[in-house]
Amino acid sequence: MTSTPPKRSWKFNGTTVKAGETADLKLKVSERYTGDPIHLPVRVIRAKKPGPAVFVSAAIHGDELNGVGIIHELMFGEPVNLRAGTLILVPVVNIFGFENQLRYMPDRRDLNRSFPGAAAGSLTGRVARVVFDTLVKRCDYGIDLHTAATGRTNFPNVRGDLTRPEVRRIAKAFGCELLVNGKGPDGSFRREAVNAGCNTIILEAGEPLKIEPGVLEVGLRGVNNVLAELGMINGELRRPAYQTRIDKSVWVRANVGGLLRFHVGPGEVVAAGQPIATNASVIGRERDVLTAPSAGVVLGMTTMPMVKPGEPVCHLAIPKAASLKRIAKTVDGLKAASLGQRLRDDLATNIAVSEREAEPASGAIDEG
Repeated sequence: MTSTPPKRSWKFNGTTVKAGETADLKLKVSERYTGDPIHLPVRVIRAKKPGPAVFVSAAIHGDELNGVGIIHELMFGEPVNLRAGTLILVPVVNIFGFENQLRYMPDRRDLNRSFPGAAAGSLTGRVARVVFDTLVKRCDYGIDLHTAATGRTNFPNVRGDLTRPEVRRIAKAFGCELLVNGKGPDGSFRREAVNAGCNTIILEAGEPLKIEPGVLEVGLRGVNNVLAELGMINGELRRPAYQTRIDKSVWVRANVGGLLRFHVGPGEVVAAGQPIATNASVIGRERDVLTAPSAGVVLGMTTMPMVKPGEPVCHLAIPKAASLKRIAKTVDGLKAASLGQRLRDDLATNIAVSEREAEPASGAIDEG
């Protein structure tokens, strides 16, 4: 991957930002009913030396706020001492959903299924086109920050097309334990960005409508890791306790309606046949016990205790190459003060986890 050619000045949305300068800009994406412009806030940071151009974006889904908090830390926390290249920070992409605490755009479309967009298309399509042309086409790499959907939480994981060397490079550098391989859905920001030549990954972490301290820490560490990997800042990469590639995952779904008692938490390693949740009627009568179909790692969970048949309960990542026995030993050995353990503890506080005597397992912990 060749970096952005050396430039003394760099134009963004008609504004020239010179080498060594930082500029806070406004990107017009639409208009209000009054005809007044609607802008996205953007910060452009340029080093004096040439190097890659990288964007970091958040809130493509307007209710996903963890990424907004991560970018705020980059903006207002310890200054980013950029030694090479250009960094573009976009804390809110879906400004419409953000203002209304909603996932979608006003026309009920999903902005993250609408790229690269269309200049003469729907409201969502037009916003996508402006963001794509102004942001993606100017950058070599991208990091898009997400949370789980409403009523769910995700254990921090990086997703990207790991068959592409430069995507794999920054995905590994980011420093999450779980690397989920995939191109992404049609029309998704990261898929279309990669197709356009901008190597892009996403972080999935935590819940919507929250800024969670552990997620904030893992996201800030991850962005700095990528910048260090690309030679844009000084510093050593901070590695997770373990790291494994995920090529397969499965949702464990409710078989009956009722109230759930969870037996596992986000990031936990589970054996095949291990109880995931007990489903009971409203009057407290046990109706069903959901078990893990395979050994794996809990990638995400519902935070809603009530379910109907078929609704998702637990998203289970199933590593292929790594030994889950080794991973389980690593997780068991985490110190209480470590980021990995604090994340597990913090995310599990959003669901009531209780122990249940396991039925005879159909597979060992190191299957996968």
